[in-house]
Amino acid sequence: MGNTVSCCMSPGGSPKLPRQSDSVEDYQANTDLSEDTGPYLQHISDREVPDDLAHESNPSDHARASTIFLSKSQTDVRDKRKSNHINHFSPGLLSKKYSSCSTIFIDDSTVSQPNLKSTIKCVTLAIYYHIKNRDLTRSLDIFDEKIHPLTRDHVPDDYSRTDPEHKLIYRFVRTLFSAAQLTAECAIVTLVYLERLLTYAELDICPCNWKRMVLGAILLASKVWDDQAVWNVDYCQILKDITVEDMNEMERHFLELLQFNINVPASVYAKYYFDLRSLADDNNLNFPLEPLSNQRAQKLEAISRLCEDKYKDLSKAAMRRSLSVDNLLNSRQSHAVLS
Repeated sequence: MGNTVSCCMSPGGSPKLPRQSDSVEDYQANTDLSEDTGPYLQHISDREVPDDLAHESNPSDHARASTIFLSKSQTDVRDKRKSNHINHFSPGLLSKKYSSCSTIFIDDSTVSQPNLKSTIKCVTLAIYYHIKNRDLTRSLDIFDEKIHPLTRDHVPDDYSRTDPEHKLIYRFVRTLFSAAQLTAECAIVTLVYLERLLTYAELDICPCNWKRMVLGAILLASKVWDDQAVWNVDYCQILKDITVEDMNEMERHFLELLQFNINVPASVYAKYYFDLRSLADDNNLNFPLEPLSNQRAQKLEAISRLCEDKYKDLSKAAMRRSLSVDNLLNSRQSHAVLS
């Protein structure tokens, strides 16, 4: 039973970029020498955030915390449903496909192999809701497109007040993913890094910074997820007017704001995938459905059979590790002799 010092935990303990003055004071406080034990080193448990606060403030780190983009989209979804109810309009009912006794419709998107086009549409829609329903307009100069433009085109004066449409965001992300040949999983990790950046650095995705923020998240996600990552100089071939030095500086700032936390647990990845599917259903972005063919059915059956065999092997291995328990349960009991 170890001792913990609860007074070391600040009430606003969510991960943030430390201030320069705070870091100096902490360093001076932690380097005070003691006569017996030497320099004081804070235990790692004292630096961790309580579970309740962590789940509330860091959805990109904990699977039980709700994603930010899904909560920001609920206002528009409720307004759409209310409008449809008033106007007696049911969108998507005539175009949506349903399975029957003779035909089964399935989509080709799974949590391990998402559909690329549909996933990019959902991720860009999440970014759109971040911009549209932002709380404030907090930004940094490194992400400001006026200070660090991506093209040589003139940036309009009202660039920071005009929200981009979903089509514009989708076209920008789709161009990068097509040119760099990135995967759908990389798009989900990009969204995880974006929301982690907003939480850690206390920033907002705004009309003035969304392009550079998204570009920085894609840079990082492609290097973490893909085995053969695209180099920064390759992105300069896609965005002709940006320099490698600018890309490197933006990537370095992005990593520092994330406190170099680039880990994405499988549970967090799965949560973002299914929340993106919920976002698609709420906005009538249906994943492409195709009739189940004989070849696809045989393939699914083979995969199911392979999984069953794998689970059987695991259960046999577990039984072999517990032979002593089996012998105890199967041991022959002696009959009592009553005289």
